[in-house]
Amino acid sequence: MSKKIKTTFPGVRYREHDTRKHGVKFDQYFTIRYKLNGKDKEEGLGWASEGWTASKAYARLLELKENKKVGEGPQTLQEKRKIEEGKREQEAADLDQLERDTITFNKIFTKQYFPIAEQNKTKGATVAESSLFKWIDPVIGKIPLRDISPLHLERIKKNMTANGRAPRTVQYALALIRQVFNYAKDNGIYEGTCPVSKVKMPKFDNKRLRFLTHEEAEQLLTVLKARSTDVYHMALLSLHCGARAGEGFSLQWADVNIEAGIVTLRDTKNGKTRHCSMTGKVKEMFTERAPGKKNDLVFPSTRGTLIGKISKTFEIVVNDLKFNEGIDDRRHKVVWHSLRHTYASWLVQNG
Repeated sequence: MSKKIKTTFPGVRYREHDTRKHGVKFDQYFTIRYKLNGKDKEEGLGWASEGWTASKAYARLLELKENKKVGEGPQTLQEKRKIEEGKREQEAADLDQLERDTITFNKIFTKQYFPIAEQNKTKGATVAESSLFKWIDPVIGKIPLRDISPLHLERIKKNMTANGRAPRTVQYALALIRQVFNYAKDNGIYEGTCPVSKVKMPKFDNKRLRFLTHEEAEQLLTVLKARSTDVYHMALLSLHCGARAGEGFSLQWADVNIEAGIVTLRDTKNGKTRHCSMTGKVKEMFTERAPGKKNDLVFPSTRGTLIGKISKTFEIVVNDLKFNEGIDDRRHKVVWHSLRHTYASWLVQNG
């Protein structure tokens, strides 16, 4: 290591780097010398390549001497660095607090909550949450969590109800909002109370009462078969095996054992796998579709991807058959879920 060299500024010295150049000269490391409690003290400042010069070092030395003279501020570089480090830490803490105070519902949902939900929840559950978010986002998406009030949630309830959404669907939307707030609290992002706790949940009786007679079911399947083979096949699976729509959408050929006559439904609503016995018609249907590779979807979209919702063909056929004519109570209307309800009702009838 090279020896220290005095500069024209009293108390400022430097040493040269053995090999590294800064400009045409070897890089210089500046230090300052001063008296502290009657003893000589020397502290390093930094390299010329980092922006230090003899005059800048001298200005820092004069600052420390002035602080000592008036008895205020840091009197050593070590003290000054600690103070500056403390300021930086406080600024970082203040910035972090500001971010937590101003984080919006949209940001925490799209950037944090939903990506984790996609990893841990079933495809059907995340599709449902994404659909519910479309009602939530316009009202509270741009609002910080701390500023979301029960009044905002009442507005979401009103919007959904006015657009014909069932009370149960409104309840699901409020439950999703609660989950996001709980996520924020569990991860130290939010410390307040959840506004959902101050909102009255809508009352509902969402239980489907309508099920098809054997004659109605035969009519429905016959017309569906003429309109759309895919919709007919999925309807047949639901009617004969009790599969939900999402379970049919995500069904893969690995879950279909035609020889054993067993269908394995994995992405179920309660998260449990269940096995269903095939009827003769269901066996014929799977054979007709010509089994593909194990990871292939049995009922892919036209683009080969997972189907997201029931085809309008089903609703059109139900209307053409006048199954819902003159019926106002939604519980008595024929919808896709009526197929699963019919399956269960027929089982009960057969003991």
